[in-house]
Amino acid sequence: MSKVLIVGKNGNLGRELVSLYPEATAWGRTELDVADESAVLNKITELKPDIVFNCTAYNDVDGAEQNPAPANQINAKGPETLAKVCDQISATLVHFSTGQVFAGDSKDGYTETDTPQPINAYGQSKLTGEQAVANFCQKYYIIRTEWLYAKPSTSGTSKKSFIDIMLKMAKAGKPIKAVDDEFGKPTYARDLAIMSKELVEQNLVYGIYHGINEGLASRYDWAKETFRIKNIEADLTPVPASTFPPRAAKRPQYEVLNNTKFPKLRSWQDALKDYLTNN
Repeated sequence: MSKVLIVGKNGNLGRELVSLYPEATAWGRTELDVADESAVLNKITELKPDIVFNCTAYNDVDGAEQNPAPANQINAKGPETLAKVCDQISATLVHFSTGQVFAGDSKDGYTETDTPQPINAYGQSKLTGEQAVANFCQKYYIIRTEWLYAKPSTSGTSKKSFIDIMLKMAKAGKPIKAVDDEFGKPTYARDLAIMSKELVEQNLVYGIYHGINEGLASRYDWAKETFRIKNIEADLTPVPASTFPPRAAKRPQYEVLNNTKFPKLRSWQDALKDYLTNN
């Protein structure tokens, strides 16, 4: 049986992977700070895992635009160190990235082989991390995803999902304005974790994969479907992104990943219904 290490155990994806690998070694930031190069090298060399899932991420997109250093440390330098140590001990590294490595100006979306062109500092930090993994590790899977959601963390380390925010606003009876001119694929962290495990266990060709639930949606579509499933009457209005004050970081209008290398996951609507029914 393979020895599995999950780094970033307290995040949305990390918690789902821990549930799929109950015998795995799982570390949060208190056990391992990926920005601490010597700690990463020493602890992982000592453990000698066969598979390392890197679920750590700095995902404050606007924060990265204003101060890119923390994003670069966690999203770029951290994966580089993990890649080097995994290569030294011949471990497989599974690293997660984002649709924001692309410009987001293509309505058709992006395949695994399309050329990245990030338009914000966060996306650049994630792309640099991807490149480091590919350059320094022979056995790797890079899995890009987008619009990820999961059950809120009890540790308070992960931010609330879009769904949680919408439900809280509806419960408070507040009018809700949701953007209808930016598009992506809402993805259930549970489905992404299952895909990631299958990818490794099937020994598929190393490289880049896109892990997303199928079907295109705007934030308005996502909110509307959430309220429909929960049978909630909400004061929901579709609006363009320009309705809101400008954000520090520019967002891709079409953060749309296309999965062409792995059996397609279920629709975002089916995954959302599963999540809302069982959480």
